[in-house]
Parts: sequence; C-alpha cells; structure tokens
Amino acid sequence: MLDFKKIIAEELKKVTNIENIEEYIEIPTNKEMGDYSLPCFKLAKEMKKAPQMIANDIKEKLNISENIVTKIEVVNGYLNFYINTLPLTSTLFEEINAKKEAYGSSNLGENKTIVIDYSSPNIAKPFHIGHLRSTVIGGALYKIYKFLGYDVVGINHLGDYGTQFGKLIEGYKRWGAEYNIEENPIDELTKIYIRINNLCKEDESVLEACRNNFKKLEEGDPYCTELWQKFRDLSLKEFQKVYDLLGVKFDSWNGEAFYSDKMGEVIEILEKSGKLVESEGAKVINLDEYNMPPCIIEKSNGSTTYATRDLAAIMYRARTYDFTKAIYVTSYEQILHFKQLFEVAKLLGLDKKYTDNLIHVPFGMVQSKTGTMSTRGGNIIKLEDLLKEAISRSAKIIEEKNPNLENKEEIAKKVGIGAVIFNDLYNSRIKDEIFDWDTMLNFNGETGPYLQYMYVRTNSILEKVGELPSLSNIKIELLQDEASINLIKEMYSFGEIVKQSAEKNEPYIISRYLINIAQLFSSFYNENKIMCDDMETQNARIYLTYCTSIILKTGAGLLGIQMPDKM
Repeated sequence: MLDFKKIIAEELKKVTNIENIEEYIEIPTNKEMGDYSLPCFKLAKEMKKAPQMIANDIKEKLNISENIVTKIEVVNGYLNFYINTLPLTSTLFEEINAKKEAYGSSNLGENKTIVIDYSSPNIAKPFHIGHLRSTVIGGALYKIYKFLGYDVVGINHLGDYGTQFGKLIEGYKRWGAEYNIEENPIDELTKIYIRINNLCKEDESVLEACRNNFKKLEEGDPYCTELWQKFRDLSLKEFQKVYDLLGVKFDSWNGEAFYSDKMGEVIEILEKSGKLVESEGAKVINLDEYNMPPCIIEKSNGSTTYATRDLAAIMYRARTYDFTKAIYVTSYEQILHFKQLFEVAKLLGLDKKYTDNLIHVPFGMVQSKTGTMSTRGGNIIKLEDLLKEAISRSAKIIEEKNPNLENKEEIAKKVGIGAVIFNDLYNSRIKDEIFDWDTMLNFNGETGPYLQYMYVRTNSILEKVGELPSLSNIKIELLQDEASINLIKEMYSFGEIVKQSAEKNEPYIISRYLINIAQLFSSFYNENKIMCDDMETQNARIYLTYCTSIILKTGAGLLGIQMPDKM
C-alpha cells in the first residue's frame, strides 16, 4: 500500500537529517490544515531556530513529487502537506479489492505473542454487570491484536480459589440437600454462600471451619476437591451462555486454582531474594521505597493470596507463551494490586523482556443515569438477563419499524448485543460507562444500531446493483467532490487507526472512527445520487459504497459487533 506518511518522512529526513522524523508527523484535526502536518516547535530546540523559520527552510529544500503532494503550506510554525487525492483513491481501492475484509490488517505482530487476561468471573457467583467491561474490552483487544498479526492467547483467569470456597464447602456440607444446584447452580450456590456468610458473622468457630476447608482444598483433600470441581463445572456451563451471546472466546480457562501447585516455587524464589519478611505472622514484600503498602504473599495461617497466584501465573505465562506483552484487563479499583504485583514480579528472576511488559489496562465502573449499578446488598444485575433484555427491547423496536422483516429474532440479537458492546466501547475505557437504554438503542445517535443501520444501507445499495463493477472499469477521477474525498481519506487511515487502538489498548479509537465513517458516508449518500443515468459515475460511487461496507463490517467485527444484512 502506498504509504504517504512514510514517503513524506523519507523526504523530510533528507532535509533535516533527523532519523525518527516520522514520529513528529501528525494528522491535523482541522482538515483545512492539510492531510499531514509537521509541527516545527518540536524541532526548535534541536535546530536552534524559530519554528516558523524552520518550516520555511524545510519547505524551500523539499522536493516531493506532485503525484504524492499537491501543496505544502507553512502556517504558524506548522508545515502542512496536502495529498494528491487521485493516487490516494487508487491505492485505497486497489488495497480493498485485494484484501477485502483483511484491509487494514498487518504482519506487525509476526512471531510475537500477546497474552490477554480478561473477564475472570468468580466461580459459584452470579456473572453480573460488573464483569461486562472486562469481557467486552478484553474481547475487542483480542481481535485487534489478532488482526495485526500477533499470536494472541486469551486467558479467563477464573476466580476459582480462595477462602470463599471454604465457606461454600461448609455451607454445602450443612444444607446441600435443601438446594437444587444441578438445575439452577448459580442462584442456589449464591443462596448457600449468603447463608453461610451470615452464620460466619455470628459464630467465629464457623468461620474457622471455613478457613480449614480452604486449607484442606489447598492440600488436595478428596471431598473438598470433588465439591470444588462440581461447583466449577456447573458455573462454567452457566457462564458459557453469556460468552455465546457476546461472541467471546478464550484459549485458556486456567483460573487461580491452576497455580495451587506452582506457588511454592514463587515463595522459595522470593525467600532467596532476601526480600520476603515476616510481618504479624504473615510473609510480605515491603514496598516502602515505591510508596506502596506491603504485598502479602502468605497469610498468617499459611494460606496464599491473590498476589501469590498472580505471581505464579506470570512465571507460567512467561515460560509457556514467551509473551511480548501480558495485558490484564480489570477495573481501576485494582490499580494498586497490579502496581504491587509488577514490582514484586521483578524479584522472580525472569528476563526483563517479561517483567517490563506487564501491562494493566484499567477501566471505569458501569453506572446508570441515576448512579452506580451496584451488585451489593442483593441488588445483582445478571449479565445474561441484561443481554436478553437488550435483545427483547431491540425486537420491539424492529417490530414497530419493520414488522415484515425476515429473521427478526436473529437481527434483534445482533442489534441488542451490538448496542451493549458499542455503548461500552464508545468512550475511553477509564471513564465510567453510563448505561441508558434509550441512548444505546437509538438508531440516530452515535450508537451501535446507527452503525449497523448505515452498514445495512450500504448493503441495500449493493444488493440493488447485483454485481459489483470491476475495479479496472472504475474512473476514480469521478470521485473528486468534497464528500467523496472526505470519505476516501478517512477510509485510507483505517490501518493506522487499528494500530493506534492496539498501542493505547483503547478500542474506543476504532468505535469513534467507525461513527465518523458512517457519518461521512451519510454525507456522501445525501450529496451524490448513487444510482444515476451516467453508468461510469454510478460504478465509481457503487465502488466507494462497497469499500465503506467493508470497513464498517471489519471495524465492527474488531469490536465484537456483528452486522445484520437487513434491518
């Protein structure tokens, strides 16, 4: 693909002798300021001149072909480049014609492995709305990195270990016969857990029995292990219903329990480092020098912690996957945990290429219009119920707008699930997500349904035509009006947008981009009659419509959103 930015950078390098000059080149937010811009403020210190003077000097010396750049302007210390739209259009069409749904993909990640730890619900507890963001953000990052050529390992680090299982085992021992956990596992196990938890508050000896159960589980007690396995299997069967609705997959389901026999090595290594010290009967790593509280590795009763298991997981993943990056997608409430974890991981004796590439990708909370959507105090919003509600609401809207539509159920599912996913991924992940049915299911706003509607519109046009015109018959000079060029330029940058999204671990960059594409197509559609008397003009506009449909479908797919053919 003709890379205009790279070509400009090569010419700038000849004039400035700055090797990494490409890193300085920006895409102006105001399109009137060109397609690419070099802010010369960044060069002022190095070149010991005023930015305006630097920009003028570079412009005088540059010799870029008019086939690439039609105009270069100096504006307030910026050197602005205007790309020749004919080769740009030709490059875009040829690339999409060759790659189709793979347009924008790359081999950037060839022979590199990315490990992504996401979703990670707790066994025997409801899969609730609090898990939505980790599941959706992680699922999108998984697809984005794959698209860029990385080997990606999606890990569901299940919460299948810890003192809560000691409580659950104790509750089941006492009252298991009263509950039908086979038929309704999560709800029934939750009832048992709440009941035993309340009893623990009243009776310290019951709490002690629960702790002992967990200790037995760690030691491989057959009865405790058998019960734990049963709880785990029943829970996973329930969780899978949600993953199927969201279209999310994992390569590994190794949860915390998987590392139960791997924590001894962690403790041994940390003891040899001389950094593991006793504190109130527990074993900790002091992190005073990093202004953090100590990281507890072993509790006073000898049982392990989240941190111990996470450290064992880091060692296992480094050895098993030889990862380039290990990404953890969890809420911002766990920022301190991961800061502690990544510091302690440096003591494990692993190569720096692993410990320097442990990345926490935090995200904000899910809130309703009136406040936090809490899971405490019995106010649990189950994710499966929420997704089914989205499908049901979408079905009602479709019934009102297009009652004769075929495959209404399947389309309602794509619209409802797509709306939930898009709403989650439309803003920077660190922002709290506002959950508002009216907004997210609006077909006219910056929403998933709007995106799907615009794709359906492109699909409808292409269906009317029947056979797509051959690229060799397309006269790109017939697409030089402002609306067409704005759309073409935006589509050309798709590959760059996907890379930016991966670099920042921010799927919202793609979400915002797709809305922009949809809006630009709407302008193109409104200002240009696509089906017209002039067959050459029609063919050119049809081909641009086809390219738009490819990018909308591919981009939405990277977010985990399926596109319906009709609506």
